[in-house]
Amino acid sequence: MSYKERLKDIKALVFDVDGVFTDGTILLQPDGSMSRTMNVLDGYAIVKAIKEGIIIGIITGGNDPMVKNRMQYLGVTDIYMKSPNKVEDYEDFRDKYGLEDREILFMGDDVPDKYVMQKVGIAACPVNAVPEVKEIADYISNIHGGKGCVRDVVEQVLKAKGLWTEDHTQSI
Repeated sequence: MSYKERLKDIKALVFDVDGVFTDGTILLQPDGSMSRTMNVLDGYAIVKAIKEGIIIGIITGGNDPMVKNRMQYLGVTDIYMKSPNKVEDYEDFRDKYGLEDREILFMGDDVPDKYVMQKVGIAACPVNAVPEVKEIADYISNIHGGKGCVRDVVEQVLKAKGLWTEDHTQSI
């Protein structure tokens, strides 16, 4: 089955954060805090996907409360922060919803994501992912992390399912 045909079977999308929702840059502030930027295109797509019944999960090694706040603001409820083992957290997410691996798309960008990517139905990454991840990806977005790569895969899934329509009432 082709990549485009497999998109129709996707029921859940799971994402890493740093390097996927962000460009991987961490800005160190004078007070010792850190900040990141995220793209509103990605946020809009997540809200739209949830509205259309797609389950969204986040699995990140980071523990920034602002990341959790942003994801909750978008409507994401399955957020695994400071994940010591992304495969275990992925399996917990999958089992919670009674899903099969083939029904899940995971997007990651670095070596810790590789092991989840080897389990899922569709493994995706941004164009600036590390070579080890690109090697095993079913789909490499031509968009960089933090610049709309999440939107790219969400839109593809929703279009494959006939769910991508203009919504003039939705804003984030």
